[in-house]
Amino acid sequence: MKKRIFGSLLAGFVAISATAQVSSTLSPYSQFGLGVLADQSQGLGRAMGGLGIGLRDSKHPNVLNPASYSAVDSLTMVFDLGVSGQLTSFKEETKRVNRKTADFDYAVALFRVLPRLGASFGVIPYSNIGYNYYNKQTIGSESGKVSESTYTNTYSGSGGFSQAFIGLGWEVFNGFSLGANVSYLWGKYSKTVSGVFADSYANSLTRNYSINVNSWKLDLGAQVVTKLGKDDRLTFGVVAGIGHTMHGDAVLAVRNTNSNTGVTTSTNDTIANALSLPYTFGAGLSLTHKQSLTVGVDYSMQRWGKLDYPQVNEETNKYQLASGLLKDRHKVAVGADWVPDPNPLSRGFFKHIHYRIGASYATPYYNIGNLEGPKELSVSAGFGIPIINTWNNRTSLNISAQWVRTSADNLITENTFRINIGLTFNERWFAKWKVD
Repeated sequence: MKKRIFGSLLAGFVAISATAQVSSTLSPYSQFGLGVLADQSQGLGRAMGGLGIGLRDSKHPNVLNPASYSAVDSLTMVFDLGVSGQLTSFKEETKRVNRKTADFDYAVALFRVLPRLGASFGVIPYSNIGYNYYNKQTIGSESGKVSESTYTNTYSGSGGFSQAFIGLGWEVFNGFSLGANVSYLWGKYSKTVSGVFADSYANSLTRNYSINVNSWKLDLGAQVVTKLGKDDRLTFGVVAGIGHTMHGDAVLAVRNTNSNTGVTTSTNDTIANALSLPYTFGAGLSLTHKQSLTVGVDYSMQRWGKLDYPQVNEETNKYQLASGLLKDRHKVAVGADWVPDPNPLSRGFFKHIHYRIGASYATPYYNIGNLEGPKELSVSAGFGIPIINTWNNRTSLNISAQWVRTSADNLITENTFRINIGLTFNERWFAKWKVD
């Protein structure tokens, strides 16, 4: 009966996870590269600036370092589900536009397989694409007299990439753990640029860039835990991601129409295996004092600069891979978590609330023409609220508010206010009952 119940719960969770999509965005910056890279942290780390590499917690999943899975309690099964809603203000010179979005973010499970061996599986976003805007240009002259015509370019795109993963974390010996996440990475995008002449011109030109990817992803991690006296614990973590070419052909479809003659010409161009994942490296450190206060810092680097990206060569008018469009991305995150009383048996609801704060800074991973892409600055704060019942109080509601500023010189500035809500189910499923 236990196996049937457990199997049914896992099947239901997989069904929920299968419906998870990448987070939505309306950012015009999502048209570059693989889109806006998603925050892959869960409820605990998300309120702490996206920390995870050096975090080790037995009650919350931490996908950012699979070595942390070995810390899970042997009597519990953990499910972590997250959603978010955001309001973004886009500003360009004196113009300002506000937009709202909301989406399902992640679904992750964590449980103990064997002594010293923890496992996790779930669905998390990798990147997302979504934008729609236009600009107008006035061109043309004839016989020394200005004969103006309006040319309108419309830019739109949608899609993104997700990853379904399964991972293991093994405590090789006391204080030292290794882990790995194996992911199935899939997704697609469609990016369209449409140009239309008005007045004396009657041509329209549409370029559609599309790709459909089905690939894999491998991430490795390690953690070392050292006791500093009676009350303090230091955790050092490292992670590495394996870069490789993704399976998927980039297609450029060009359609040119003359509305006066009704003549339409179409061409298609394809680049095999056009996209690649970068090698990634990261290190993190966290210090825990009396199981009440945890402070940490992470650094990560993604080597996008070594990768080529599909682009139309303006000289040859061919669709081909080009270098110099992407650049290495660096990110630093800091954060803290404090709970007044870590003893779960003590009385007092407010003593068991976790108070969290964090910040992060990331450099861009792409260039926009001759300009550098936007930098990202984020500040977050939130709470971990225990849901107390007659069984235990380890299930928690994680709520955080986040402000993100994405900006580049002489380009659009985005200010986003985001609310993240995560529910971490942490119940004693594997405890043995005794009848007196």
